[in-house]
Amino acid sequence: MKAHEIEQFGIDNLHMVERETPRPADGQVMVKMHAASLNYRDVMVVSGTYNPRMKLPAIPFSDGAGEIVEIGEEVTKWSVGDRVCSTVIAGWINGGASAETAKTAIGAGGSDGVLSEYRVFGENSIVSLPEHLSFEEAATLPCAAVTAWNALVVSGNMKAGDTMLTLGTGGVSIFAIQIAKAFGAKVIATSSSDEKLAKVRGLGADETINYRTREDWDKAVLELTDGRGVDHVVEVGGTGTLAKSVKAVRVGGHIALIGALDMAGEFNPIGIYESRPRAGIFCRVAGDV
Repeated sequence: MKAHEIEQFGIDNLHMVERETPRPADGQVMVKMHAASLNYRDVMVVSGTYNPRMKLPAIPFSDGAGEIVEIGEEVTKWSVGDRVCSTVIAGWINGGASAETAKTAIGAGGSDGVLSEYRVFGENSIVSLPEHLSFEEAATLPCAAVTAWNALVVSGNMKAGDTMLTLGTGGVSIFAIQIAKAFGAKVIATSSSDEKLAKVRGLGADETINYRTREDWDKAVLELTDGRGVDHVVEVGGTGTLAKSVKAVRVGGHIALIGALDMAGEFNPIGIYESRPRAGIFCRVAGDV
């Protein structure tokens, strides 16, 4: 089968190779992959910044969708022809996150990803595609969409009337906007591009802030919420933005710390507390950091 593989880090080192087509063992299914999506996590994996110690060569990318073409013995959940989607952490079947389940993440050193013609999965490591979604649409969901859902709904307990701040216009942020609007929440979105802000308004964002022209975007958020702050922050930046996110959230609000796009600064909680002494928050890591 054909597969894309990295033998050493760097996007220029991502090459198509021939590999032996895998066969499903007991409890496994073989999926013909029809679509894969690109996350920022995948860029980090290929460049070597996500896991510099990952074993190479490796097939990257965690998110893909396809059709089951062969099933192994003892498989009871699936049939040939079923349309399915990958899950990012293949061994995380239920319960909370753990160091052990984290080791089963695909496409990042734990095991090969989905950037190949065929991929074998354990029968519990895939999910069914809704009929109304194409393979391409479904392939965008496992990492970004599920992370946004966990951040807002599972961890954040979002409800109608809440306010949410999302940073930038990456995959997690775009899904967060749509999920928040589906719950009846008010959305404030930031970006450095007026063109992108226009697009997120088209997706339902109620207020937008260009953080290049308004560098004190945390103060802008407080102005838009009458000084109260937002109920939820989808924090995809990192140390470079976390301090302002803390200042923008309400007392008792929820910050989902997800990404590491901006690691230029240092996080000083004491300094933040001194500048806003009642800024009590609940902060939870909700995705890949």
